[in-house]
Amino acid sequence: MAKIETLFPILQPSPSPSELKGLARTAAEAPLDSTGSLTEYRPLTSRTIVNRVSSNRRLPFTHAINPYRGCEFGCRYCYARYTHEFMEMTPDEFERKIYFKRDSAWLLEQELKRLKPGTEIAIGTATDPYQPLERRLKITRSLLEVFARRGGFRLGIISKSTLIARDADLLKEVARSNSLTVHITVTTMNTNLARKLEPRAPRPDLRMRTIAELREAGLRAGAMCSPLMPGITDSASSIRAVARAAAAAGASFLGSGALFLKPCSLPTFLAFVQENFPEQLESYRRRYAGSAFVSPAYRERMAALVDQICREFKLGKRHMYEDAAREQGAEAVELQPWLPFAGAGREGRERRAGV
Repeated sequence: MAKIETLFPILQPSPSPSELKGLARTAAEAPLDSTGSLTEYRPLTSRTIVNRVSSNRRLPFTHAINPYRGCEFGCRYCYARYTHEFMEMTPDEFERKIYFKRDSAWLLEQELKRLKPGTEIAIGTATDPYQPLERRLKITRSLLEVFARRGGFRLGIISKSTLIARDADLLKEVARSNSLTVHITVTTMNTNLARKLEPRAPRPDLRMRTIAELREAGLRAGAMCSPLMPGITDSASSIRAVARAAAAAGASFLGSGALFLKPCSLPTFLAFVQENFPEQLESYRRRYAGSAFVSPAYRERMAALVDQICREFKLGKRHMYEDAAREQGAEAVELQPWLPFAGAGREGRERRAGV
């Protein structure tokens, strides 16, 4: 007799909450809060909101905050899909089952008391802090209200959402007593390509308009031309289009980072490539067969190209000290894109990184 579990895996019963442990059990027991288009939203009880990032790569921050687990934008290249595996879920559930962290502002108030002044904290390293659910719950906004009352930290926010402009006045308060930089990811200015790559994220031109609004508010805000995807978004013309729009928006800087693919993200991204860029499929299979990272040679080549384009459009660097080094003719320290788990040991370190 044929094995039913092989022929019809969908018919196999999911583990009951009592069979699960830790975070997986907490997620399974979370009550349904509400639903969106093919999306479920559930509360998640967390013991911490600020998490130490452990990595052997040079990252521009030491701590991370992610108010949500899962992201509704559904970006085909998202490396954070694996984080749902900690809850015994599949990578495709990452964009369909969104969890929001309860008592985030209260947790932040407590945890900031233990952090030294000058601590570098990144908000939105794994999931977008301004995804659609934030419009109603305002969890990210509640965290900013805490930072507006407590100063002395070096903060970075990264998002694809136009919703961040809602908090421009609050961000100005935060910036008065903290060092604050806002990064808006604009992968491509090609609207059709962006819609395929990032199905439920705002259009690229709307993100650029958001940068302009943040800059008009006096905030340090710029564009992240990421990820650079070989043969798809890494051409000089594609990067120049993003840089031109960023310069027109008055962006403080233009940053970039190469595509980073964890094994769980690979099937989703390769399916996108097969459908839209079939001639690139074998190249991607070879390139990412043994590593989630592109080669050092590719990174160096792209870094040189982006630096050249930044000079062309008079755009600064993501990190202010890099601008100073470039003006002095010195070599700036190369920092990797905001990939919070790059090079970290899988389970323990990534759990501590706040996803």
